[in-house]
Amino acid sequence: MAVICKFAAALACALAWSAGARADEAATPSYETLLSRRHTVAMLQGGIIALPGAPISTSQRGGNTPFGSIGKGDATVEAGVNVIFRVERDWSFGAGVLFGPKPTSDTQYGGTSGLARTHSRSYLVWGVEGRWLPLRQRYVEGWLGLSAGEVILADRFDTDVGTSRAAILGSRQVTVRSEGFATGLQVGADWLITEHVVVGISGRGNLWLLPSEQACTPIGDCATLSGAVFAFELGLSVGYRIPLF
Repeated sequence: MAVICKFAAALACALAWSAGARADEAATPSYETLLSRRHTVAMLQGGIIALPGAPISTSQRGGNTPFGSIGKGDATVEAGVNVIFRVERDWSFGAGVLFGPKPTSDTQYGGTSGLARTHSRSYLVWGVEGRWLPLRQRYVEGWLGLSAGEVILADRFDTDVGTSRAAILGSRQVTVRSEGFATGLQVGADWLITEHVVVGISGRGNLWLLPSEQACTPIGDCATLSGAVFAFELGLSVGYRIPLF
């Protein structure tokens, strides 16, 4: 009888532990559930943007990145913010902004004129995007996307010689701004590290459609890009995921 009682007690403990484990599993959603549930992700991005056919000048090709020059056009680091809303299992939409915090510069822009000048070109792209998520492996997802928005370019020309003077008498710096339409294809993958932290990698190919006529200043400084321009991006991101329900 004592043996039967001990066996019954052990069986009761085992059943209780099993029920508790199942309850814990039910309370902790699986990665598949987390990825499929509607949520918003706020992401910080960093990477490289390259314009293979658009150097900032004939003497400055390849750009300036932490990895050296890239190609024969312009290349520089980029940073940005993106907010993605997951509407259902396989689709998400969002909006964001990207800019180049440290544009490439050509300190010999004056050339043979003898006038020491510096030229740099800044990029700002903002818009909306849609993503299709056809690949899913536990807590890793692969996606394809489309983007559309506006690109703003600023060609900045600085004269590095001459005496300083009051601002009311003019500036030695002049900026020529141009704006156009930006659209592109993108591909990437995201990894859900925890329930809230997401890291990702992405690549984008963009087409910028800029005015065909270049804007110029009265002294002859002009925008250095016009018409159709191709730009490519490669970046890493880290985001914070907020479930909606």
